[in-house]
Amino acid sequence: MLGRLAPRAPALRKTLPKLARVAASPVVRLSTTITPDSTAEQPRAIEALPSRTRAAIEVIASKIFPAGFGWQAASVVAGQQGFDADTMAFALTTGAGDFVGVFAGHSLYSVGKAALTGKSSSLPSDMTTGLWLATAAFCSGTSWQPIVNFLHDDAGCSFASTAVGCGTVTGLSFFIGLRIGRIIYAPLGLPRADYANLCGDAMLSASIGAATGTFVGTDVSFPDNVLLPAFGVTDNMSDLEGMVRAGASTSAGFLCMQTLQNVTLPRGSNWLDPVKL
Repeated sequence: MLGRLAPRAPALRKTLPKLARVAASPVVRLSTTITPDSTAEQPRAIEALPSRTRAAIEVIASKIFPAGFGWQAASVVAGQQGFDADTMAFALTTGAGDFVGVFAGHSLYSVGKAALTGKSSSLPSDMTTGLWLATAAFCSGTSWQPIVNFLHDDAGCSFASTAVGCGTVTGLSFFIGLRIGRIIYAPLGLPRADYANLCGDAMLSASIGAATGTFVGTDVSFPDNVLLPAFGVTDNMSDLEGMVRAGASTSAGFLCMQTLQNVTLPRGSNWLDPVKL
């Protein structure tokens, strides 16, 4: 048997030089580890912070503050109509106020920006985006009061537990509204649902959840409400002051969560960039 294997040695000698040449050639390595060279191509989160902060402030001014303001204004209207806070009529009215606040704020901002820059070609798509965001805001705004009622009145939760629980559920409601909206408004030019905007929508919804959770600070019925001095809305306040405090509470919560995302997420991983996979 050994004698029969001897003639194969020349073929082996021919193969070895080829293997040597392959071994000497550059090696392509497949790895998920970021090398020092690749970090230069992917700017750190801190380098994107100025543009992200500017965009976050624009979102707060045009949508987040108007959302809280609109919800509180609608609650005043609901009270004047005799709707109790534990009724569906109250929930739908305040959800509508959230919708109007977001859409009106977004529209005014978009029109003003177009007037200042002289670029009005993007207005139709901006209006579609406003409808999409307002639809999601209606979902979270409508669910807010019933969730607070359940956690506070039925489950007997503390202020902190109610704020976290409410923020989680209303953030999820907002996310569902965003995903459904991508189906409803796709014929109007809104980008259809894909995995990249799924991630972006989820991160935006997390910031919205922080906003709606902080909004619980307007409820003065919690004896342990630590946000009451800043955001509590009392009966002896004017309606306008209550609306401003409501808008300030949503703005503060959104700013905190969004700043955390802005500081920690690399470029292309934040919904403000937007997300690129």
